[in-house]
Amino acid sequence: MTETAHTARAVERDCPDCGERVPDGGRYVTWCAACDWNVDPAHREEEPPGRIERLRRRLARRYGEQLHAEFATPGAGTTPGVGAGAIPGAGAAPGAKAGRPRRGAAGGFAAALAVAVHGVTAVLLAGGLWLLVAGWGSGALPFLGGLLIALAVLLRPRFGSLAKAAGDRTVLRRPDAPRLFALLDEAAETVGTTGVRAVVVDTEVNASVTTYGVRQHRLLHLGLGLWEVLTPQERIALLGHEFGHYAHGDTRRSLLVGNAFRSLETWRYTLAPQRAESLTEHFVNVVTAPPRWLVEGVLVLLEHLTLRESQRAEYLADSTAARAAGTEAAAGLMDRLLISDGITGALHREAVAARTRIGGGARREDPAEGLWERIAAHAASVPEHEYERLRRVAERRGHQVDSTHPPTHLRHRLLSGGAPGGALIVLDAEGAAGIDAELADTRLRAARELVRR
Repeated sequence: MTETAHTARAVERDCPDCGERVPDGGRYVTWCAACDWNVDPAHREEEPPGRIERLRRRLARRYGEQLHAEFATPGAGTTPGVGAGAIPGAGAAPGAKAGRPRRGAAGGFAAALAVAVHGVTAVLLAGGLWLLVAGWGSGALPFLGGLLIALAVLLRPRFGSLAKAAGDRTVLRRPDAPRLFALLDEAAETVGTTGVRAVVVDTEVNASVTTYGVRQHRLLHLGLGLWEVLTPQERIALLGHEFGHYAHGDTRRSLLVGNAFRSLETWRYTLAPQRAESLTEHFVNVVTAPPRWLVEGVLVLLEHLTLRESQRAEYLADSTAARAAGTEAAAGLMDRLLISDGITGALHREAVAARTRIGGGARREDPAEGLWERIAAHAASVPEHEYERLRRVAERRGHQVDSTHPPTHLRHRLLSGGAPGGALIVLDAEGAAGIDAELADTRLRAARELVRR
């Protein structure tokens, strides 16, 4: 008994700031929950590169905070059923169409601006064709026309393709994984939209639903690095969130505005100043400065017009995740996103160990065997005090998944702040095992690809 008590004392220390007893974090950070001593030891004040990205992050944080206050205030939300700590739309019936926000003045202006951006591309194409035909055989006009046509082709709207989206990754169709697709259909129907045509599987710690082709078929990108560390209900929450973007509408995901952003980014890259080592290069940078400033101004304006609604779409997508899987699972998904860097690190260590033929101190014939189980065990071993630290760090840093997402701690707070909501979809052990069996070969192929990089 004495030895046990001594061991318990040995793993604690006094906080140097407030004097409270602080348990040793082991392989995780040792920190004080009472005063936040050492809660974020690795933090460095670093601005993201580029003015546009800095602007995006500042706007995302500001709008995220404004919308959180709006949704969390009784009667202030624009979605029926939003109250203090309530989840927008959480009480909707199964299969009910989610409330799609009306396009306001900002949305209409953004669409008009996107049309103008694509109009410039059309003018370039028409002008290039005219110069090519009318100036044929007369000096440099055909050459200039060819340049304008090439630029228009570079800036054209893109519909995407399944082959390009998939690359060399595994593509699953309905006959390949009928249980998985049945779950995807159920999740999509529950939040009020349609399912996907195909699933692309890779090793990333991420997941998303995108579109491809002229008819804009939907495609699920399923990263096993994230999927494998989630509980069955958290997987439902993930699907509910991704389909929620299409159920509630997201201006930036539309073909018109999304392609306008891509065209403007292409313009920005094309007109970017080059390192000048000659008078000619200095002259080119001076000449391209005015159109570059114009492009950046239009890009900033489009950011302003669409980012608030994009933030709203993220909160509403969280609401569909909570409706589909329950608020506890949706909040749990937020926590898993906080440890995504740790999961990525664990995957990297697995790859390094495989290359050196060392894993856990023993030689493995096939290091891909059991890889996903080891990654899931790593995630499951993260203690609650580490999650709490990461939540506090997220709040201090204003952590976001990226510049289109509201701050993660606000999303978690909105999901967990009210009374727990039930799930419209429950994935039991048998159903989860059936889907795992369908993905068994794909999981092994992905693991082998990872360890051979």
